[in-house]
Amino acid sequence: MEVREPDMAYTGYSYADYITWTIEERFELIKGKVFKMNAPRRMHQKVSGHIFYSFYSALRGKSCDVYEAPFDVRLPKSSLKNEDIFTVVQPDICIICDPSKLDDAGCIGAPDLVVEILSPSNNRKELKFKFDVYEENGVKEYWIVSPEAQTLQINVLVKNSYQSSRLYSHGDVVGSSILPGYELNVSDIFEDAITNNL
Repeated sequence: MEVREPDMAYTGYSYADYITWTIEERFELIKGKVFKMNAPRRMHQKVSGHIFYSFYSALRGKSCDVYEAPFDVRLPKSSLKNEDIFTVVQPDICIICDPSKLDDAGCIGAPDLVVEILSPSNNRKELKFKFDVYEENGVKEYWIVSPEAQTLQINVLVKNSYQSSRLYSHGDVVGSSILPGYELNVSDIFEDAITNNL
């Protein structure tokens, strides 16, 4: 019998189950456990748009591609079969430089860079579960953005462990180890929050 709705308490779901769900809510799977995704707030979307546009502009004509949620990233441990994949996430933004990881369903394997934008409902998931999953699966850079605190932290994978930057804030200019020459002024990410006093 096909699964049509996830049981939030069950911890053994695979991507094969995930693609059978017909309900409209968005979910992620982290090691077989279901996490419901709430609709993002307006400032979340503004911040996401600024970062996405910055990456998109920098990557035009280059070999890496940038995608924004909803976009499934499947993180297999060994087998690429749907029934053997137990982690499927939807990063707010991700950059993939290896085209062989892309298919019609999204990305299979670790993106080169992932951006997660925190919200009050998902902070614990991002800061604990996703940090571990991205580190274990070899995501080279993991950016954590806090619209509330108006900060950015960049985690760079060094010898299979993340080395975390200080918290960047207004006026700081950051780059990326996977995008030589790329620069982003952190103030630009939060310009709507400054203008509207949000």
